[in-house]
Amino acid sequence: MPIDPARLAFTDDGTPCSTAFGDVYHARGSGLEQARFVFIAGNGLPERWQGREHFTILETGFGVGLNFLATWGAWRADPKRCERLHFVSVERHPFTREDLATLHARWPELAPLAAELADHWPTLTPGVHRLHLDAGRIVLTLLLGDARELLPRLECRADAFFLDGFSPACNPELWSPALLAELGRLAAPDATLATWSVCGDVRRGLAAAGFDCEKAPGFGDKRQMCRARHRDVGARPPPASAGHALVIGAGLAGSSTAERLAARGWHVEVIDAADGPGEGASGNLTGVLRPLPSLDDNRLARITRAGALYGLHHLRQLTEAGLPVRWSACGVLHLARDPVHEDKQRRVVEAHRPPSDYLRFVERDEASMLAGWPLPVGGWWFPQGAWVSPPSLCAANLMTRPDLIRCHFGRAMQRLEASVDGWTAFDADGEAIASAPVAVLANGVGIRAVPQAAALPVRSARGQVTHFPAAAGSPPNVVVCRLGYVAPALDGVRSAGATFSVDDDEPALRDADQRENLAKLEFILPGYAAAVDTAALAGRVGFRPASPDRLPMVGEVPAVLRADRATPLAQIPRHPGLYAVAGFGARGLVWASLAAELLASRIAGEPLPLERELVDALDPARYLLRPARGMTREG
Repeated sequence: MPIDPARLAFTDDGTPCSTAFGDVYHARGSGLEQARFVFIAGNGLPERWQGREHFTILETGFGVGLNFLATWGAWRADPKRCERLHFVSVERHPFTREDLATLHARWPELAPLAAELADHWPTLTPGVHRLHLDAGRIVLTLLLGDARELLPRLECRADAFFLDGFSPACNPELWSPALLAELGRLAAPDATLATWSVCGDVRRGLAAAGFDCEKAPGFGDKRQMCRARHRDVGARPPPASAGHALVIGAGLAGSSTAERLAARGWHVEVIDAADGPGEGASGNLTGVLRPLPSLDDNRLARITRAGALYGLHHLRQLTEAGLPVRWSACGVLHLARDPVHEDKQRRVVEAHRPPSDYLRFVERDEASMLAGWPLPVGGWWFPQGAWVSPPSLCAANLMTRPDLIRCHFGRAMQRLEASVDGWTAFDADGEAIASAPVAVLANGVGIRAVPQAAALPVRSARGQVTHFPAAAGSPPNVVVCRLGYVAPALDGVRSAGATFSVDDDEPALRDADQRENLAKLEFILPGYAAAVDTAALAGRVGFRPASPDRLPMVGEVPAVLRADRATPLAQIPRHPGLYAVAGFGARGLVWASLAAELLASRIAGEPLPLERELVDALDPARYLLRPARGMTREG
């Protein structure tokens, strides 16, 4: 369902209200005090998060964001605060960045936090959005859409609940027994809950979900409020602590994984046979970062949307940290193949009504203007789409925490052995390179030589990119795609391509592939290839790890080669502590950052940044439950 932003409206006394639900967003005249009294104090905070590695709060209505900002402020003011605070919130009608800033201006004491939130406020598209704030110590996970659909898809163990929707009379769906039951499923041992509502149906629904409720003095004109504690009070797992991991591979998959683990305080040993990061499949001069929409918003469309948006968030944070990643959100123009495809692209935009800063359809004349070249068709325009230099991203990832990330370059892992203490990587001479309790296989097509990963159907896909000189200021200055791509020039060199040939191990440049790439360039920009000096052509060959279903493999590695199709994924035997981040194909830039965040969240026991069915769609063990399909050409 498209996201319809909330409309900025106020009651006669100036209280923000919803025109869709006919209710106010917070207590009249005292929203910040209500947040502190009902939700923060009502959940026994800040005391309950003290001494914890991480603490998770789940809220059932982000609204104007006051509960979040008040909680963030309380966390910052607490010298005994937890190391990382996760705040997960669902919202069907989020405010735009501009309207949110207007609302937050009423509370000047929150100005620094509100400004940072506004700077990172996501594009309003459906699904899960993860924002890293306060140097990564505050993690805001926004679920944009209907709570009845999204909460059952959430993977999270919440220590505290802020039950804060519009009143049950105005928005009964958010207080239904089915939704309250989901809170019981999501509750961590000894979880607490607070809400301003003491409605009998709500208390009965919470009781059925495993919460013991009690009435307490209310706030403002509310005589009473409700506090609750989940009855599962036993077997709290020991506090998670920063660990130690091996990451095999220093390309996009490996460097991103190392960065996300180090962001959680982990010590990471990165092992790669090359002399530096991003020298294998991630070594292309430039690559493209953009999603791939579909009319039915299928899994590929949803995951590429989430990956592209999270990847952009990550690139901005690296740039803000002063790290030398080379990229530009110049925009990506995805042209239609023909008039039939052009009509389909129009229908996708009409059906999904995406924000114009995310995607819109442009007719031929506007497309020609954007490309700086006369075009025969229109297509999709992604204003935030980007080109990225993958080697620079790999290097920047590994530079984020030099105190925690140790690189072993020029050392090829010959074998990986398990022991009671974890995993040890050995080189060809039998010398141990490094050991750790956790190991992550992110070594591209090299994963096929690791016996423990034999169940993963990773294929090698040869890709050849063509390089040619580009005059300063020559078009296009945006990325243009049409069964291939051409990127803006970097250091006077423009990239175009690319080929995709499965199980083809030729490392040298091939003239036939150069001609194929020039034909693609001519299809993208008619008449353009005629001016290219074929004598000056250069290029690069890389071997990309591809999967049969075009989705990456992210998760714990299965320890068996077959499983009954009726077996739940969670019951498939795994190699303890051995994980894979593989199968990126031609979309490494789209997958890498989000896949790494997903894996690190899974390892650390934190809320996951994707819906449950999408997490399952990326599980490396999925192939054990269905026959592998033939490899498809990447589009």
